[in-house]
Amino acid sequence: MLVHEVMSTGLVMVKRTDTIRSAVMKMMNRHCGSLPVVEGDNQLVGMVTLRDVLIPLYPNYGDYIHDNVHSRSFVEMEDGYPEVLGGKVEDIMSKNPLTVAPHDPILEAASYMGLKNFRRIPVVDKGTLVGMVSIGDINRGLFFEKGMRH
Repeated sequence: MLVHEVMSTGLVMVKRTDTIRSAVMKMMNRHCGSLPVVEGDNQLVGMVTLRDVLIPLYPNYGDYIHDNVHSRSFVEMEDGYPEVLGGKVEDIMSKNPLTVAPHDPILEAASYMGLKNFRRIPVVDKGTLVGMVSIGDINRGLFFEKGMRH
């Protein structure tokens, strides 16, 4: 079974110049944790995740040291969230993401996702984003192809 047989094509995408707030709103509306970042005619340039949004709020190493000089309040760090949302997607996105092609075997895509601990991966044909494939898509495809026989 090939990736194009199970991938999703109704994609929600963001541009690198979109605000992080608009990307988070799209992810929350779609109940997903990542979005492809495109430019021009759907040329994939990156991926942005909800984890990427939170990383700027994480403490530095010194923030973990519990003394009066280096410690920070986690509650105070949370107050920085609105500032993060005002940034641009390009500030936090992962550039040149791992991709698969439409005619790759689905278990090849699944193996890449397993190695990187990804739940979904972009499907690209000659640099153009044509879909996304998730672990759920692959399981569903395998189940209906192979799991209904018994």
